[in-house]
Amino acid sequence: MTKESMAGFLEQATRILFFTGKGGVGKTSLACAAGVAMAHQQGRKVLLVSTDPASNLDEVLGVRLSGTPTAIPGADGLFALNIDPEAAAKAYRDRVIGPYRGVLPEAAINSIEEQLSGACTVEIAAFDEFTKLLGDAHATEGFDHIIFDTAPTGHTLRLLKLPAAWTGFIAENTTGTSCLGPLAGLETQKSLYDSSLQALTNASTTTLVLVSRPERSALAEANRSRAELAEMGVANQRLFLNGVFIAHDRNDAAGCSLEARGQAALAGMPADLAGLPRTEVPLLPFAPMGVENLRCVFGGSASRTGKPVRRDGPDAISSGLPLSALIDQLEKMGRGVVMTMGKGGVGKTTIASAIAIELAHRGHRVHLSTTDPAAHVAATVGGSVPNLSVSRIDPATETRHYTEAVLAKSAPQLDAQGMALLEEDLRSPCTEEIAVFSAFARVVAEGQHGFVVLDTAPTGHTILLLDAAEAYHRDVTRTMSDLPESVRQLLPRLRDPNFTRVLLVTLPEATPVHEAARLQEDLARAGITPFAWVVNQAFSGDGFRDRVLVERGERELPFISEVRERFSHRMAVVPWSPSEPVGPERLRELATNTGRVPILESARG
Repeated sequence: MTKESMAGFLEQATRILFFTGKGGVGKTSLACAAGVAMAHQQGRKVLLVSTDPASNLDEVLGVRLSGTPTAIPGADGLFALNIDPEAAAKAYRDRVIGPYRGVLPEAAINSIEEQLSGACTVEIAAFDEFTKLLGDAHATEGFDHIIFDTAPTGHTLRLLKLPAAWTGFIAENTTGTSCLGPLAGLETQKSLYDSSLQALTNASTTTLVLVSRPERSALAEANRSRAELAEMGVANQRLFLNGVFIAHDRNDAAGCSLEARGQAALAGMPADLAGLPRTEVPLLPFAPMGVENLRCVFGGSASRTGKPVRRDGPDAISSGLPLSALIDQLEKMGRGVVMTMGKGGVGKTTIASAIAIELAHRGHRVHLSTTDPAAHVAATVGGSVPNLSVSRIDPATETRHYTEAVLAKSAPQLDAQGMALLEEDLRSPCTEEIAVFSAFARVVAEGQHGFVVLDTAPTGHTILLLDAAEAYHRDVTRTMSDLPESVRQLLPRLRDPNFTRVLLVTLPEATPVHEAARLQEDLARAGITPFAWVVNQAFSGDGFRDRVLVERGERELPFISEVRERFSHRMAVVPWSPSEPVGPERLRELATNTGRVPILESARG
């Protein structure tokens, strides 16, 4: 492992930089800070692109963005854009269908439009925009560097694998059609997919920046990404460690515990990950939002100090329910589904696991599962718990089972040629999305017989999953003559407050709070009302002395008040715990804690 300053890395940076990692590790902040530094300090022209369906580039940069490059005030030379999946899907449909209007019968046009109404069209359309920026030199002409701020790891891995997946599907397809309509609509993109794949694997062109925090789960996720991407040929990788904390006040028991947790995680880092070139970024007392603060991220004079916000309201911990009281209310359902949703990295998995373990401890039958491709529920639970079963909706496994089921059901009605065509259609990358959706519906249905606690993927992926419900009904019907009852009943079950209770999990910071608020609006349009908000890992209160942690706690208060006053009449506040919440004992401690003091006392003791 070699340590390198951020300035040194940026001076030698390749033209394309990918920032990826587990949700909540600070990908967007570091990508923006890198863009600001390259434009402001080095005079380069930089394009910053978000591929995240739940992008928060706008909030971090303080500028309203669109699908075309927008100049960032205060950072001459820096431009940014968001890839808008819905706008991309509309443009894609127009491009594919346009040549056939007036040529094919209206019935044929309607059939193509129906094929293009599925959720996989949204994915391939957004992917087209991504590959254009990555593989078409003319699309980014005039920019010295392109920085991709990606969605959380599971979604990003799928995105980066799609050039090879779609190239292979196009090459092997003999029917001339696909779930995305006429294959000609994809054939025209084949050379672009090829050039994108070449750019990804060219070390002189592209650097993959794995962003992590000094936390075991984040480091494990970074190492998994490192290995998978290296297998794809993306070998030029480096590690950014964000939020590294060194306590200044050695009498601050909580601060010393936070430092010790981080150092222990780093000491146990997988060897291959530890061997990458590394840049460390300290934990900041303020949120790196706005160009001025972003300039401070990599060693600016304000990077370790700031003007604290004076505390003049009630203690944050006492302003909401303890998690134990929220679990009391959930238990009254007797059965049903509890779903944790929110931005990546806010602790959805931890909160879901704590709730599931406590309900199981109270004697209920509980199934804890996840829709997150980068899930760690089993590792978080850390052992066997009576009354609790733990699973993961694994895309590869679900796709195999779904494909086998469709082929078995269709075999009696199809001849050899028909079966061959169906098998070819099922090799489309879109089949995975349908299979995962069907598995999601199946797990939700288990709430009829006990508690199901679902830890969902980060916001953007979850919104796509929920928005896709009716579209997937059509896709599933296309391949299976009778719609599974679990799929048929999915939307009614999700909309029934007596069957499904959604918990929006957030940190007491601007971006996760406002992203959760936007998610709440999206859920309302789908007919789903969240049951409660959970403000997780609060530093607010009187348990800290270190100046960085005290300032962080004080800056949390306005956001906790915003949740309570604007977004939810039911809010639980979970204090930061010096003990890493992993394993049945620690998770039960989190679930049964009624305030900050008991947890901090255990650290001091």
